[in-house]
Amino acid sequence: MRAKTVLPAVTMTAVSMVLTLAVVVMWLGPVMPWLVALVVGLGIDGGWLATLAYERRLAAQGDHNRAVTAVGWSFGFLATGVLVAHALTAEHSAGAWLAVAWLPIAAKALWLVHGLWERTALTPVALDAIRGIQQEARDEAAVARARLRAEAATEETRLTAVTDAGARVARVQARTAQTLSSAWSTLETARAGEETGRALTSVTSRVTPGVTPRWELPVWGPMEPLAARSLEAAPALTDEALDVVVDEIRHSETPALSYREMSARFRAAGHSASEVRLRAAWKRVA
Repeated sequence: MRAKTVLPAVTMTAVSMVLTLAVVVMWLGPVMPWLVALVVGLGIDGGWLATLAYERRLAAQGDHNRAVTAVGWSFGFLATGVLVAHALTAEHSAGAWLAVAWLPIAAKALWLVHGLWERTALTPVALDAIRGIQQEARDEAAVARARLRAEAATEETRLTAVTDAGARVARVQARTAQTLSSAWSTLETARAGEETGRALTSVTSRVTPGVTPRWELPVWGPMEPLAARSLEAAPALTDEALDVVVDEIRHSETPALSYREMSARFRAAGHSASEVRLRAAWKRVA
């Protein structure tokens, strides 16, 4: 992995130094001895190489010096300036020389990238640990997603079952209510009919001589069950006491209450008596 960043930097640095040396010799050769021009070119390349080597040493020690970095970039800009000046003054192939004038700056940039890579590089052990942590996090996320999907499917199934059961109960209740309503309507029709009313009245026992009791419809409606404790705590009423309570409730309003209203208020008051005894008491006081 280290070679992926250091090899391009070394290659571009070598090419930049060769180009800088060649340009200095060709540019200054006509005006001064070529040995002097060679020394000037080698001085530029040598200064650049020396500062680069010192920067690399500091980087290996985990240190950094801004002055050395500034000197290195100065040599890089100097080499680039030489190449640009040569390209602008060249009579032939000016564009080609100008196209390679950026190589010194590019070489410095590559060494900067390599230094950043070294400061952030990790050992294989650390990389394996990071990969393991990432894989574990992915596994936990996948398991959590699967658990959520399973819980959602289970909840959907439960809600569907509850909804279907509720719909079935509602249909049964509707059919039962319809049947009870039809039966109640039939009873009401029989009670209101002239012939059937007399027939039903004739089989009803008389409490008071000369008075024909009216046949009452059976009680149909929600009944509030009494708690076992209240039934045990309340003593059973005698027939005389039951008659007194029924008579008081019946005449608590004007006109007198019907049997159904009296029965409902009797139960609500906390009294206990069987339906047979309560109806017999009603017939006695009515």
